[in-house]
Amino acid sequence: MSAPLVEAQHLMKRFPLSRSLAAWASREAEEFVHAVDDVSLEIYPGETLGLIGESGSGKTTLGWLFAKLHEPTGGQIWFEGRDITGLSGRDLLEWRRNVQVVFQDPVGSLDPRLRVWQIVGEPILAQEQVSRAQLKARVSELLPLVGLPAGVLDQYPHEFSGGGRQRLSLARALSVHPKLLVLDEPTSALDVAVQAQVLNRLVALQQELGLSYLLITHNVAAVRYVADRVAVMYLGRIVEVGPVEEVMERPIHPYTKALLAAIPQPDPRRRRARYRIGGEVPTLVHPPPGCRFAPRCPFVIDRCIAEDPPLRIIPGRPGRAAACHRAEEVGDVPPEQLLVSPETQADSGSTGAG
Repeated sequence: MSAPLVEAQHLMKRFPLSRSLAAWASREAEEFVHAVDDVSLEIYPGETLGLIGESGSGKTTLGWLFAKLHEPTGGQIWFEGRDITGLSGRDLLEWRRNVQVVFQDPVGSLDPRLRVWQIVGEPILAQEQVSRAQLKARVSELLPLVGLPAGVLDQYPHEFSGGGRQRLSLARALSVHPKLLVLDEPTSALDVAVQAQVLNRLVALQQELGLSYLLITHNVAAVRYVADRVAVMYLGRIVEVGPVEEVMERPIHPYTKALLAAIPQPDPRRRRARYRIGGEVPTLVHPPPGCRFAPRCPFVIDRCIAEDPPLRIIPGRPGRAAACHRAEEVGDVPPEQLLVSPETQADSGSTGAG
């Protein structure tokens, strides 16, 4: 396998909590939101890595760290073998063309006062000195790539549908020829038919331009269709990574099993056995010691509560990694044999994995 395009090593992002702006500015806050906590992850050239997990797990924060829209609290980010963690000023500006973001909300991310050629051409002007005519010409060449006609240069965002606005966001991201696109829920605001069109366009662009994608989404179907690998995130940590079909069909971590079991299945012949998880999601201000899923895991043992499991390669599972002390045991057990009620969990206190 080739060297990673981008690699995070022990990446951390903590947001301070404070009652006053002065205390925050002086970094005197005693409490922090542990949004991303000790994440190591890589994305390879031409690869799509799907990133899934429930709301508040830190997916978007991790994507913004890769794009350097947030500065990490700790750890390092390497891009094509270069440490970019401390880039600033002109060096950071020149590097930004390598990684661009397609945001979740196409309405909020597009300036309603600007025309199409100004919106799509904005990143170009940040990197180069070009005339207005040259800028319009380059934008008009770019729009057909995302499925928009070149004749819309002078229109405003409100004149487009939701799918059209998201295509504008995609065109803007492509305008400086990036190597990695961070796709933050790119289809969540679109109806099903338009979602399929946008995903098809993303696949075609990747094949044509050799792009890499970090696809952040709740849409597991989109991950199945677009992604090569998938990473599962819970409370600021990566709990499982592997080839997309392997993870979707044979999940290892108890949280991944629960996450996938929650997906509605319209065909009763294909419905999966489900196991229940209870309890409240712990706070990211005071994350629990040990495994972060332990307070909700129906298969927790004492070791899970006391010892934080590292993300490790699972023997006999090529390309698979999971952060679970008993991954080898739980990963091979069919879901119907893992059905544990909250009452049983409370009585035994020692069944399963953390």
